[in-house]
Amino acid sequence: MPQDPERGLSQQEVLDRRARFGWNELPDAAQAGPVAVFLRQLSSFLILILVVAAGVALVLGEWIDALAIGLVVLLNAILGFVQEWRAETALAALKSMMAPKALVIRDGVEQQIEARELVPGDLIALTTGDKVPADALPTHAVGLRVDESVLTGESLPVDKTVDGEARVFSGTAIVSGHAEAQVTAIGRETEFGQIAQLTGSVGEKTTHLQRHLGRLATQLGIAALLVAASVAGLGIFLGRDLVEMLMTGLSLSVAMVPEGLPAVVTITLALGAAAMVRQQALARRLQAVETLGAASVICTDKTGTLTENKMTATRVWTPSRSFDVTGAGYDPAGHIAADGRRIRAEDDPSLARVLRAGLFCSHARLIRRGQDWVMSGAPTEGALVTLAYKGWHPPAPETGPLAEVPFNSERKRMSMLFATDQGALIVTKGAPEQVLELCSHLQNGEEPQPLDEAKAAEIRAAYESMAADGMRVIALAERHPDTVEITEHDMVFLGLVGLIDPPRAEVRAAVASAQSAGIRVIMITGDGAITARAIAKSVGLPEARTITGAELEEIDDPTLEDILRGDVIFARTRPADKMRIVAALQADRQIVAMTGDGVNDAPALKQADIGVAMGIRGTEVARDSADLVLLDDNFATIVGAIGEGRRQFANIRKFVRYLLSSNAGEVVALVVNIAIGGPLVFLATQILWMNLVTDGVTAVALGLERSEPDQMNDPPRKKDDPILGIGGVAMIFCFGLYTGTACLWIFFGTMDQGVDLARTTAFTAMVIFEKVSVFAFRSLRLPCWRIGWLSNPLLLAALAATVLAQVAAVYWPPLQVLLHTVPIGLDQWTQIALLALPLLILPELIKSVLWIKRRV
Repeated sequence: MPQDPERGLSQQEVLDRRARFGWNELPDAAQAGPVAVFLRQLSSFLILILVVAAGVALVLGEWIDALAIGLVVLLNAILGFVQEWRAETALAALKSMMAPKALVIRDGVEQQIEARELVPGDLIALTTGDKVPADALPTHAVGLRVDESVLTGESLPVDKTVDGEARVFSGTAIVSGHAEAQVTAIGRETEFGQIAQLTGSVGEKTTHLQRHLGRLATQLGIAALLVAASVAGLGIFLGRDLVEMLMTGLSLSVAMVPEGLPAVVTITLALGAAAMVRQQALARRLQAVETLGAASVICTDKTGTLTENKMTATRVWTPSRSFDVTGAGYDPAGHIAADGRRIRAEDDPSLARVLRAGLFCSHARLIRRGQDWVMSGAPTEGALVTLAYKGWHPPAPETGPLAEVPFNSERKRMSMLFATDQGALIVTKGAPEQVLELCSHLQNGEEPQPLDEAKAAEIRAAYESMAADGMRVIALAERHPDTVEITEHDMVFLGLVGLIDPPRAEVRAAVASAQSAGIRVIMITGDGAITARAIAKSVGLPEARTITGAELEEIDDPTLEDILRGDVIFARTRPADKMRIVAALQADRQIVAMTGDGVNDAPALKQADIGVAMGIRGTEVARDSADLVLLDDNFATIVGAIGEGRRQFANIRKFVRYLLSSNAGEVVALVVNIAIGGPLVFLATQILWMNLVTDGVTAVALGLERSEPDQMNDPPRKKDDPILGIGGVAMIFCFGLYTGTACLWIFFGTMDQGVDLARTTAFTAMVIFEKVSVFAFRSLRLPCWRIGWLSNPLLLAALAATVLAQVAAVYWPPLQVLLHTVPIGLDQWTQIALLALPLLILPELIKSVLWIKRRV
């Protein structure tokens, strides 16, 4: 304790305590530096295989091959680094938007300092609108109410009094009143810090796509090494030249491993991430959006995510009639309606008195800033002021109240005294039970009427009906006293106002889109069960069982997994509850996306397969824990990201199959050719040319295919659904067998005209076959006439460019030297064209027949 609590700490006491407790800040999460981010791009098994292949080429003196492979590795690393570093830079800019300050009393002097300079024992001053800079215990407080939604998820403010228990917590916001408070904990010792440490306890995760690509890379790498070693060993055993067979083995390994795959995946994901930024979603990791596309469950916070986080009056009840209120938040553009027509204060005396009481009995203010309205004060009071504006009630007196009895948790009401043209006026608002006890009359029309038990029962029934709809209900009363003092008795009951934190306008459609895509939406909130059910109903979530955090503690994990297979809502949850729910879903092989904005959401954001944080309203801890940051805080953006993720995975699946089909043809031609003892059908530089220059460009364009028409009507793919699958392997085998056999047919059929001409013709044939076959991979189930032959102009441009590049490879002297080619004639081009036609026609026929059968 300071020597004099009223004067705060002395400068020496501050220095002593800082040396003991440190600074009031959370330890920075271990942020990867630029070198670490760059090296992370080189960590996949496929990249390591390419590095080994480049090393072998260097040892064998094949400098061009080594250089080509090295350039691919470097390009992939640069693309991945640029995207991830841009994402981290954008997050750093979000963090810098706030520089927390604190008003502290030291040596009896009030001064503003950086919040990080606070120490335990400091005396801080808090007022409406302030963010609490550290955990503290109020020593003096007047009408103090705090928004703790970032910690608890509870949307209603919490009353704080000087009772030795009601601490205020770091990161929460003062919505009304003022106080002096003594700091009890700073930095990691605060409640905020404890949850941040819980977040840090969740280990790093690998994304869905990383696991699939890693598995595929391992399989391809092992297969390439085994085949290359077997063929080279067989050739050496049969007496063929050692260097030739080592080069053949290298050629085979190069042919089997799709060198362009890492770069194509990275480019596709980077372009997808750039598209998402234009749609207000920032992916911190390239694979994050694809993982969201695989999501089978979205666990979403309520306050501020599904809802506006702005209390809004939606219903007014008076003894004479009820009114509906339109509009959300603090924009007074809505209106009050009854019996199908708009009502103003001047049209209904009972309504006018309700609006006056709500407007007068308030410290909240609405301020116009540009096109937006900003509220200063408690959310409940702001909602009542907005309601009065919607009813066109005249403004409150500028002189303000003559006296006030503030709200507290015991009284559950507040009263103010005003001077009006009709004399002194007391206006009271609060919990219906407490206000009703003070009333002897009720306003029904122009004149007050006695309040009998029947009328009181009617008021209680109206209150219970509104509360059952998830509303927070405020009762209002007034009295004209004989003396200028506040006397809370013999009051006139005016009416009830139902308030709710309304759902965002776009959320209902977004939830419906998620459900049509087979994705379940589970609400997990810190609010009460009744409010949670009301919001769930309003956004279109199915009627569900509601489980509170206290009930969840009594449920074991197997039972929880069973419950999660049905429709369920979770209310009054804690951070640990959210983590447990996510873990239970993951144990049931679900791919879980978790949305949130508060520090209470951060552990679950990190635990989930993909964490989605709010960029504007979200806390720094939540953003740091997330994989995707919504720059517009819009739940509907998540559904757009799901569509983008599905498009990305579908396109990755397409070009992986395309690249492997192309490589399979090269492998078939090489292996068969070696087995029958012929000269090399392709040289290593030619294989690299096919895999990197021609295939790579085409695959990137294939990765830009638009979403297929029924993409969002498909259920989420299973967690263990591979990129290839049996169908993919069969497709690769068929294409590889045909293109490899056709190339060998051309090669041996042209051999009598010289091995260089035969090799050049086979090399060119393989390139053309691979270009023509790309149309079969534009959709894995729809024919091109359904998706549009011209719907991907970049693909057509890539095809034209790569065919022209191949023509240059055959006829341009510098490329002839590099690739060991010679000019070919019209007969060879005709033969290539005729053998390419089946690759275009047969897939279209098969997919057309299957599409017609599905339609029938």
